[in-house]
Amino acid sequence: MTSTSSPGAAGADSRTLWLGTYPDGAEPGSGEGIWRLSVDGSTGELGEPVLAAVTPSPSFVALAPGGTRLYAVSETEPGAVSGFEIAPDGALAPSGTVPSGGTFPCHLVATDDAVQVANYGDGTFAVLPLDASGALTTPLRLGHRGTGPDTERQEGPHAHFVAEVAGEAVVVDLGTDELRAYPRSVAELRSLAEGPDGAGPARVAATFPGGAGPRHLAVLDGEHGAPAALFVATELDARVYVLVPAGDGAFEVASSVEATAAPLPEGGRNYPSHVALSADGTRLFVAIRGAGVLSTFAVTRAVSGPDDAAPVLEHLADTPLGGAWPRHFAVLAPAGEGTPDADLVVVANQNSSNLTVLRIDRADGAGTLVDELAIPVPACVVEA
Repeated sequence: MTSTSSPGAAGADSRTLWLGTYPDGAEPGSGEGIWRLSVDGSTGELGEPVLAAVTPSPSFVALAPGGTRLYAVSETEPGAVSGFEIAPDGALAPSGTVPSGGTFPCHLVATDDAVQVANYGDGTFAVLPLDASGALTTPLRLGHRGTGPDTERQEGPHAHFVAEVAGEAVVVDLGTDELRAYPRSVAELRSLAEGPDGAGPARVAATFPGGAGPRHLAVLDGEHGAPAALFVATELDARVYVLVPAGDGAFEVASSVEATAAPLPEGGRNYPSHVALSADGTRLFVAIRGAGVLSTFAVTRAVSGPDDAAPVLEHLADTPLGGAWPRHFAVLAPAGEGTPDADLVVVANQNSSNLTVLRIDRADGAGTLVDELAIPVPACVVEA
């Protein structure tokens, strides 16, 4: 099922947002699927949402380079990935569905020649090469093994996020407290994938203290395309770790800070989810499930001393989200030139079934709610 109606304009600086969702317990087509809507990049005003495609449990979506195709996971067992062509009016036309290469895929990244998938259930990293038309093909499975000290959450590997770092695919593994790295080249990955069970080796790029539970990361760019640092949000110990290059593509922990200063919810815990930087790399944002806040940090790079000195995180503020259980968010690209006075952050609040827009002041990191919209069980939000 597809929709061809166009979204309402949100203002002069209208942007397109794509949303992934979870099932809401209702009949198929009632809300579970991929949504499209507009947002004003200057004011944060949201437009009218459109259910662009009905597909099972699309908890994460990704745009291909160039923005003419969209790919979505189906976070199911076994998992699947679906492709869609994006028409000029924003309609989605299905272009095929293939296995995700594992179970319960929760994150994916689209490159020019493949889609990279993190399968949370069995911890498998999979690469789905694209054919000449951009259609998905049979996955290459790169399996992984290992455990962590949390016997309930770390009984095995749990790939949760994948990012391109210094020309490699880096997988964040919540189950083994590791970052593991694979070659970016499809040809090299094909040679590593060993048969249907995917026993291909991984290079461990970083390790965390036992039980940290790394979930998502953000890359702070350095000179000549090399990363200056990685900021990793850890779900199980509720911290943000600062990692710096350690040579030969490895990273080491330089420091860590608590992910939020917000009080713990009564009888509960805080679980950081997504982490992302502002466009200029001077602010870091972390969504906190439990307390229901967006935590803001100032990022300070060393101006003297060793060139490889680790950046410092200073917690500025925690902003209430106007929703519950923020699973993911998007920091909108700034409008115009120069440094903006504030950042606009669009948050997908899973348990309250709403999308909220926060204006985060650059001076003190404090935020205000500028708009909100009901969406059934939003799981991710991506700016086109």
